[in-house]
Amino acid sequence: MIYTHRSVLNLCRVVHAKAAGAWGEFEVTHDITHITSANFLGEIGKKTKVLARISTVAGSKGSSDTVRDIRGWALKFFTDEGNWDIVGNDLPVFFIRDPVKFPSLNRSHQAHPQTHVPDSSMFWDFHNNNEEGVHALMQLFGNRGVPESLRNINGYGVHTFKFGRPADGTFKYVKIHFKPDAGNKTMKAEDAVRLAGEEPDYHVKDMFNAIEKGDFPTWTMCLQVMDPKEAETYRWNIFDATRIWPHKDYPLIPVGKLTLNKNPGNYFQDIEQAAFSPSTLVPGIGPSADIMLQARMFSYPDAARYRVGPNYQQLPCNKAKHVYSPYQRDGSMRLDGNYGADPDYVRSSFRKITKGPPDVTHDKWVGEVTSWSSEVTDEDFEQPRDLWTLFKKWGDDQVFIDNLSGHLKKALPQVQKQTISKLPNTAVIYLG
Repeated sequence: MIYTHRSVLNLCRVVHAKAAGAWGEFEVTHDITHITSANFLGEIGKKTKVLARISTVAGSKGSSDTVRDIRGWALKFFTDEGNWDIVGNDLPVFFIRDPVKFPSLNRSHQAHPQTHVPDSSMFWDFHNNNEEGVHALMQLFGNRGVPESLRNINGYGVHTFKFGRPADGTFKYVKIHFKPDAGNKTMKAEDAVRLAGEEPDYHVKDMFNAIEKGDFPTWTMCLQVMDPKEAETYRWNIFDATRIWPHKDYPLIPVGKLTLNKNPGNYFQDIEQAAFSPSTLVPGIGPSADIMLQARMFSYPDAARYRVGPNYQQLPCNKAKHVYSPYQRDGSMRLDGNYGADPDYVRSSFRKITKGPPDVTHDKWVGEVTSWSSEVTDEDFEQPRDLWTLFKKWGDDQVFIDNLSGHLKKALPQVQKQTISKLPNTAVIYLG
């Protein structure tokens, strides 16, 4: 019993611990073969098996579903060319753009090291001193902070990716969006608080029950697409995850439909052991030079090896349909397919790797633009100001102020004052 208990604990996630999960399929509805050569996107009507995991971030496994928190949006596509993972969120922007801050961000949103409970002073003190996150904070404390159900959330890749055609060396920068066909619906703060006490597993049960009775949730996958040369002169750094690409500049292009239609047969086997990483890619889809994305590509598989084991990709919930990965072999619990005598090193003369011609000029620009620091400038407040204008236009400014006030009032007075000085002046009236 002791051994079993410890084994289960080793599989627990530090963040994204509480989640709903389901199997499904993705069907291509629009032709984007001019953008990418990815096989699973190459034909209208083509269907691909998918595994989804939608989670809160900061809470522990036993926490409430209806807390105000960003939601993790993770999908695994089991394509004919290997697996493709999307590991994003339900908000279009993130709190930081410098990966060295990632551990500190997570700690500030989780339990205090002494009291072991979430701490508003710690939360706001971090963000007061890392102001590039104000855009994400406004999204979080606006109407989007608590979804009505997980069937009604937006899903975003958040980062900038590259969709391309390796054969001819062309590519486009893209942002990935999933829009719920039933509409993006959110929950009022008072209902969220009530359900946190009455039904802390509200979202997990809602997703399971909907699928069980055949009311399958669906989303439309869309892309924003930018030419590399446009990126060089665009007004904002396109690799900065704290900023969006306005739809008026780059409208959404529909790609296909995601349907979640099968509950896990065993939650631990299918969902808890699932491991997602933005480094899990297929030909025709690649990462951009976003340094946050680059760091996540390294850290997520590293966490999975520690949490699940070195051969976690051989488990059914993670295993690709067709696998050829000769650089990853041996190790504890190896199940099958160890590639015999195939070379296990790169640039082997026995197995050639081809690639398209480089754009040296653009590559030089990429190297220059990704050398930004995490220093905050006036430019970081342009999109938050635009969002505040929309809040006022939609009548959501009071909702934002009430939500923020309810959280901030629990912080120390000096932290409150510093926060107020950095947010819309209207907040001062309501915080006193």
